Amino acid sequence: MKFLRDKIDQIKKPFEKGQKFEKYAPAINALDTFLYVPNHTTKHGAHIRDAVDLKRTMITVVLALVPALLFGIYNAGYQHFIQLNDGVLPSFMDIFLHGLWKVLPMIIVSYAVGLGIEFAFAIFRGHEVNEGYLVSGLLIPMVMPVDLPLWMLAISVAFAVVIGKEAFGGTGMNIFNPALLARAFAFFAYPTFMSGDKIWVSEASTTDAISGETILGSLAQGKEVAYSTMDMFLGFIPGSIGETSVLAILIGAFILIATGVGSWKIMVSGVIGAALTAMMFNAVGLTALMNFDWTNHLVVGGFAFGIVFMATDPVSAAQTDKGKIIYGLLIGFFSIMIRVFNPAYPEGVMLAILLMNTLAPTIDYFVVNGNISKRKKRLAKSKQLKSA
Repeated sequence: MKFLRDKIDQIKKPFEKGQKFEKYAPAINALDTFLYVPNHTTKHGAHIRDAVDLKRTMITVVLALVPALLFGIYNAGYQHFIQLNDGVLPSFMDIFLHGLWKVLPMIIVSYAVGLGIEFAFAIFRGHEVNEGYLVSGLLIPMVMPVDLPLWMLAISVAFAVVIGKEAFGGTGMNIFNPALLARAFAFFAYPTFMSGDKIWVSEASTTDAISGETILGSLAQGKEVAYSTMDMFLGFIPGSIGETSVLAILIGAFILIATGVGSWKIMVSGVIGAALTAMMFNAVGLTALMNFDWTNHLVVGGFAFGIVFMATDPVSAAQTDKGKIIYGLLIGFFSIMIRVFNPAYPEGVMLAILLMNTLAPTIDYFVVNGNISKRKKRLAKSKQLKSA
């Protein structure tokens, strides 16, 4: 590794302060910080001795996403062959390679466009490139349909990075989750490419007879569900690339909770909020979505993926302990509410999280002020007891 370290130091020399290419230093320094931990330390003030930095946090989230990504790649190939090949499945490797052939270009486009924009803003503003897009660059293609045209993906990424992130000051300043903004932009800008029974199955647009509708889409139209609860849990159903397998998502959730990167309070409260709301609608049972069993509501669509990887975003989520519980409960509540009452858009977790991103600072404000009021009352009471 010493050879690599020396080589990078040699490459960086023309970009150092006072040198010819000083202006472009953020771009070349990004390569250094990607391969090595930051080599600068604080000189004054208080110091926190901790092994955790932004890069380690982002890498941990990426590792937690890997199980869902790998299954999503396989499921993209599986849905293609099971739907378009008369149910005849080739070998595991053929299925996986077909999915990889469809998903890998989306990941490459996402990182190329997103990092390109971040590099440009870093050079223009004269600050270092942060590692925040390591996660967003993988999340965005994972929440998209497998057949979304790459140019639409590129525009969605550009919108998310410029409007949802850089406009607020960059990593750590955004109030909305960038990956969800990219999906929301794609959904409203290109609705025919984000809904229907063709987009969830690779190359299905060339075939007339196809039954690739998602479960929630079928229920919204009053159709019967052709998949078992086990199919929903394992993920062998049509859907966005990374959201179908609850089992793979749970593995990621365990990694996030075990490492302290993801908030278990948000995850658990989100599930409780969704479960209670779905039970309430089960008792009413006026429509197919109301009658849909509450346990199935938790394992279909993007709910599990959203509550684990999107709602727990440490930047756009609530920060206080009590606030996280309220935040999660409301996400679960609004997710099911939107599913049930909006047949045109039966997947509600995206809008629910974006809505709660907006309200997260307000939740924290009232939680903090509530704690201050309680302490003031305790202080006043203690003064009264002393004076008595």
